[in-house]
Amino acid sequence: MRDRTAQSVPDHEAGIGTAAPWTRSGEDVAAGLSCDAGTGLSMSEAQQRLDRHGPNRLAEGKQTSPLTLLLGQFRNPLLIILMIGAVISLLTGHMVDAIAIAVIVVLNAVISFYQEYSAARSLAALREMAAPLAFVKRDGEWAEIPAADIVPGDVLRFKAGDIIAADVRFLEAARLAVDEAALTGESEPVDKHTLAIADPELTLADRLNMGFMSTKVTSGTGLGIATSTGMQTEVGHIAHMMATTEEPKTPLQERIEKLSKVLIAAALGVVAVVIGIGIFHGMSLSEMLTTAISLSVAAIPEGLPTVVTIVLTLGSQRMVHNNALARKLAAVETLGTTSVICSDKTGTLTQNQMQVMRLWAGGKTWELTGEGFDPKGDFLDAEGRAAVITEEQDLAHMLEVSVYCNEAELMLKDGRHAVQGNPTEGALVVAGAKVGISRDALKKDHYDILQSFPFDSTRKMMSMHVRTPEGRKVLVAKGAPDVIMSRAKGILLNGEIRPLDDGIRAQVEEVIEDFGGRALRTLAVAFRYAEDGTFDPADPEHDIVLLGVHGIMDPPRPEVTRAVADATSAGIRTVMITGDHAVTAQAIAEQIGIRTSEAQTVHTGHEIDGMDDGRLAEVAKNAAVFARVTPEHKLRIVKAMQANGEVAAMTGDGVNDAPALRTADIGVAMGITGTSVAKDSAALVLLDDNVATIVSAVREGRRIYDNLLKFVRQALTSNVAEVSTILFAFLLMGNEPLIPLAPLMILWVNLVSDGIPALALGFEEAEHNVMRRAPRTRDHDLFSDGMKERILIRGLAVGGISYYTFSQGLAMELGFEIAQTMAFVTIMFAQLWHVFDARTTTTLFRKSPFGNPKLLMAVGISLALSAIAVYSPFGHYVLGTASLPLSILLACAFIAAVPTFVLSGIKEVFGFKFL
Repeated sequence: MRDRTAQSVPDHEAGIGTAAPWTRSGEDVAAGLSCDAGTGLSMSEAQQRLDRHGPNRLAEGKQTSPLTLLLGQFRNPLLIILMIGAVISLLTGHMVDAIAIAVIVVLNAVISFYQEYSAARSLAALREMAAPLAFVKRDGEWAEIPAADIVPGDVLRFKAGDIIAADVRFLEAARLAVDEAALTGESEPVDKHTLAIADPELTLADRLNMGFMSTKVTSGTGLGIATSTGMQTEVGHIAHMMATTEEPKTPLQERIEKLSKVLIAAALGVVAVVIGIGIFHGMSLSEMLTTAISLSVAAIPEGLPTVVTIVLTLGSQRMVHNNALARKLAAVETLGTTSVICSDKTGTLTQNQMQVMRLWAGGKTWELTGEGFDPKGDFLDAEGRAAVITEEQDLAHMLEVSVYCNEAELMLKDGRHAVQGNPTEGALVVAGAKVGISRDALKKDHYDILQSFPFDSTRKMMSMHVRTPEGRKVLVAKGAPDVIMSRAKGILLNGEIRPLDDGIRAQVEEVIEDFGGRALRTLAVAFRYAEDGTFDPADPEHDIVLLGVHGIMDPPRPEVTRAVADATSAGIRTVMITGDHAVTAQAIAEQIGIRTSEAQTVHTGHEIDGMDDGRLAEVAKNAAVFARVTPEHKLRIVKAMQANGEVAAMTGDGVNDAPALRTADIGVAMGITGTSVAKDSAALVLLDDNVATIVSAVREGRRIYDNLLKFVRQALTSNVAEVSTILFAFLLMGNEPLIPLAPLMILWVNLVSDGIPALALGFEEAEHNVMRRAPRTRDHDLFSDGMKERILIRGLAVGGISYYTFSQGLAMELGFEIAQTMAFVTIMFAQLWHVFDARTTTTLFRKSPFGNPKLLMAVGISLALSAIAVYSPFGHYVLGTASLPLSILLACAFIAAVPTFVLSGIKEVFGFKFL
């Protein structure tokens, strides 16, 4: 396990060693980096450090060229078998066969290449977040230089709107706040200070005297000394994890690879048997090679890669309509196997909109209704009655102060209400708007601001000196309840100022404790009249009067509880992984049903640091919440889930989520709030940032997988039928066996007459129990649940009747071409009958043939193309077919129906699952 403390410490300058810079004073850090904070580095010293440490930029990721990627597609074992068949066809003079097989190989390779050719832009997006320029002090003068030239020990200055260009230890901070959401998951800007913090094991979010590369200053000004640059920064560590993390193969890719090995083994085995028979009967080498080509083509479902891609594409298009964009096609099916959803909290499970949920004023507790920033809503008392604001003076007074002592604004943007400014302050503005109280209205009533005393991290409060319409001067304040309470001498109750005695103080503290137990962030509001009209700027908030307490939180999305319940019923566990505090995370998890019992545990990043990978995997089995986590924690958690055999979906929106998104079986990024780094690292993007969309996508993924199984059953039944038709000929025709199916006839069946209807299986609607089944395991076998037996039995049955029509054609002395065409037509008709049985897990007698109009259309197209293959000069020349009399064609169609209807009838009557 890597030491996170040491990671964030520059080991490149003598004097600072491995001590965490946040644990030392600014002067000590500057001394350790051999820098004078007053003058900065000299130009010559800066150049020497730049030569020593390299540019302040993230390393380029290793890129795979398009040509290498394209050539890599030809390593597919199925394509190798077909390429060998094409070469043999060319050497034996079967030019048309060779060209046709080669075209199929190239098409499959190109489609696979196109699917994979989406150059990984994750690292590029991460680099684009870096600051292009920075203000640095060199030789005692401030200069704007390229951020790439910053070195450890440089003194940097910041103002609102600046992007921090390196990891820095702050030396000065005046109302400095930094948006670190993309890096730490913190939903609000973080107030920074310059004091040393003793704990060397702090998580990123708690290093309040540090600034990190690529984060943005939202307010105030600051001065800092660069402690780490380039790949040594926290963003650099994320870039390293992304560059060294391999994306796992999806369950579908693993199953297709396993299927390929089975098909190759079967093909080689059958070819060996047939060649052995051929040698025994004294066949020529040319005849045996021709037979081997036919068998190779028959044993390989050439359309499999193409159809899988098309079915996944169709599924991805349906998912877009449900606000889920699949960036990687394989992710569409992987969703169906998901067994655990590791979800971020802010903006995914919650609304990402801080709201006043409860409010205490004048001795009453009020609960707010209404969603988000919408100003519509009510204040309900304990009996559920809505407040009439003109009758609730204490409540009105508190809301007026909350709105006026505030720097946020509620505005209409793109037809929706939005808050500009600090989210917590915005929650107070929205609360006031619900009863018609706004700052603009108060200003119109001639409330004038005379002086402001801004918030800072030492005082933990802000206040304003205001003149009322009556000309009276008053101080209005808001801040942390413990600070307000320590300065309060009175409380407003029923319009009167009363002493804040021990009894009332205990009541207020009980309210604060109750709000805290509900995971609400508390904020107290107070005021004080200035009898002489003046305030002491050094201590303006003494002897204040408490008005009330706000309980604020980012509430869960309304649809999330239902989504979590749906996931649970589908056998999918939801786990919250967040950078927020454990108390808040646990409360939300319990509220929406992620945590429903004491057995479901809650853990912090600090606890994870004390676990090895084995212990973490054991803990992950029962965990409901992981709080206060770092990017490396998220990565380890995902790997722990996978070590337990879970198929893990991981949601995220920040830079800090990118390594885990790449490692998860399916990374899910937020489309609205997500950074470009997160989106480019993910396989799926939620266009509405809603975890409920994942559950809908899981349903679609399961439907797609079911349909792929139906296609595999249809395709492999056809392959078994083709191989067994040839095999029966070699076993039953004595010393001079004839081949019932030519290679191009087999290709035609696989790709056209059977391939088109099989593709239409991708449009089948979901089975009725699709979300009541447990997720498939990672090692789920495509041939489980009787699939293997059904393919073999039905394939052999179709092969038997195809050989039968071939032998009858020869026995009736209709000629070899007619007999071969009869076998060709029989196998085509048999597959068209069989496709209606392949679309159901029961029998065709229990499912209406009209339930999938696209399948009926595909069957019609297949019949038309098959007629062209049999009755046109093109078919005669390319495929070697001959025109059949109508009576023989109808006889073949009737015989072809026998295997499907007889076997389905037996299954219907006797319930044999293997049929």
